[in-house]
Amino acid sequence: MLETIAIIALVIVVLLVVVLAYAATRPDTFRVQRSTTIATSPEKIFPLVSDLRSHGAWSPWEHKDPGMKRTYSGAASGKGAVYEWDGNKNIGQGRMEVTDASPSKVVFKMDFLKPFEAHHTAEIAMEPKGDATNVATHVTWAIYGSNRFLGKVMALVCNVDKMIGREFETGLANLKVIAEK
Repeated sequence: MLETIAIIALVIVVLLVVVLAYAATRPDTFRVQRSTTIATSPEKIFPLVSDLRSHGAWSPWEHKDPGMKRTYSGAASGKGAVYEWDGNKNIGQGRMEVTDASPSKVVFKMDFLKPFEAHHTAEIAMEPKGDATNVATHVTWAIYGSNRFLGKVMALVCNVDKMIGREFETGLANLKVIAEK
């Protein structure tokens, strides 16, 4: 009996070592992005993206916790604007700061504090398309950064691209509705 338990324990340890070794071979960086085309100019989309207070109208995370605490500081919009949140288990706690803002791209420093600490960069890029009679903007929302070991292990059991990508798709669809009004 003791011999059987020892064999089972050894098999579990070997499997665990194999899984952890495989996780260690995964990429050291990640990038998740989604895109859409919005039938308006970048100039109309830019204020919705660069003013963090406007994110409440289109961000998919804003409606996951009605009791979420929000704090705004720094610039009113654009570079230096800061948004901090503290929410339930679906939202966690974190801080977002606009580090660069132009009509073609808004870049955010993302600091997630809970449930897991992580520091990444997000951006929303806006590329004009079409002509004077058919104005449109190709909008790409991305998040990228380093992929620490815990992130590599977690990625073995959940598809981060699919999980975050779904939220980006929802947010871009919401942004499209608002910007095209």
